[in-house]
Amino acid sequence: MIDGYVPILIMIVLAVLLAAALLLISHALGPKRYEKRKLTPYECGIPPVGDTRGRFSARYYLIAALFILFDVEIAFLFAWAVIFKKLGLLAFIEVLVFLIVILGGYFYLLKKEALEWD
Repeated sequence: MIDGYVPILIMIVLAVLLAAALLLISHALGPKRYEKRKLTPYECGIPPVGDTRGRFSARYYLIAALFILFDVEIAFLFAWAVIFKKLGLLAFIEVLVFLIVILGGYFYLLKKEALEWD
């Protein structure tokens, strides 16, 4: 049973080693020219105005997390829709349960006014 996981483990180890090697080579061979202009923040070609360490509302991060959640849901549903006919009735019922749970969470968020922006 573990024999099936050995190729995956080898691939993960090789990927980590390759990433580490490329980062080390880049750091060792890359140019190191530090100047004030290069170390300043960059905003779309415009010099930054004001404090670059501004605070964001906690609701901003909540909305971002919800966007990722629903984005992943859509990616899952797209993959499911591609092979819908092969899966049969049981898979359709499972997706309906999945959608009911997701919609339940969505309506809970609406009830708690988590999506209202002040």
